[in-house]
Amino acid sequence: MNTAPLSRLPLLALTATLLAGCAPQDDALQTTQTPATTTETDNAPADTTQAQNAAEAGTVTVGSKIDTEGALLCQITKLSLIDAGFTVNDKCSTGATNVVRAALEQGEIDLYPEYTGSAIYILNEAGATIDDAVSRDAEQAYTTVKELDAENGIIWLDRAPANNTWAVAVPQALAEENSLATMADFARWVNDGGAVKLAASQEFVDRDDALKAFEATYGFELTPEQLVIVPGGNTTQTETAAAQGTSGVNAAMAYGTDGAIGALGLVALTDPEGAVAVYQPALTVREETLNKFPQIADIMNPIFAGLNETTLAELNGRIAVNGEDAAKVAQDWLSQQ
Repeated sequence: MNTAPLSRLPLLALTATLLAGCAPQDDALQTTQTPATTTETDNAPADTTQAQNAAEAGTVTVGSKIDTEGALLCQITKLSLIDAGFTVNDKCSTGATNVVRAALEQGEIDLYPEYTGSAIYILNEAGATIDDAVSRDAEQAYTTVKELDAENGIIWLDRAPANNTWAVAVPQALAEENSLATMADFARWVNDGGAVKLAASQEFVDRDDALKAFEATYGFELTPEQLVIVPGGNTTQTETAAAQGTSGVNAAMAYGTDGAIGALGLVALTDPEGAVAVYQPALTVREETLNKFPQIADIMNPIFAGLNETTLAELNGRIAVNGEDAAKVAQDWLSQQ
């Protein structure tokens, strides 16, 4: 792929867009990074009997990626552990994939929600040779990363039944005008000279299992002039830019469980050839932490089992579209379980 410098959204235009369309989301992400001094009665789910009677279980530090769902899963984890008697240091929205993974490996955090597809990329970068076909099979992907990461001192708890894979979303009107429903249609449009400008994170552009996988599978290539890099991995920002046409953006990096896609009048293009990996979320925990607190698995596995795609999309939408705080959304959902 051409390595010429990628274009960036003009600072003033992007800032104006985010202030106008995403301010609630920014606030939500900021407020998730609160000190872990919350008491059970302040932030616990509806049934507080267990929390009130539980002895102090210990202290752990939880982190996450910086996107909407990362903040949500982090708060679900934090509140569930607090309810079980833990003191939890909140490092939600730690950083991009490489940052939060490094924090786990170095012991700066004890656990964080990761995705099977991301882990395969991480492990391959570290020298593993995991076949692409494995990454596109949910069961094989989970089994593989679980076995390989155990050798790294990282334990995978049970995965959620959802696939938050990479996607490209475009405005509904543009999709109808150009007959865009799949990534094959998108490739045709690009190759026919369509005026596409895609807003995405640097990670989405650089990784072999993201944009490059779409390009290789469907036979197209975006030039640097057709790429607008938005700092971080917050798809609310990329999707808002596409919905509002900021700086000519008309396509956006998206995730499969994004709640803002429909609300913003966008449509996610399907991937009939399975170009990108399966991304099922699960908590990854330092082995020494889980050995010290084995009850973490018993607490969190049933909770993640209830996070299917429909549920995650709805909860993500409350944060990204309605501007609700991630901790409040997490607390509301846990109270209903």
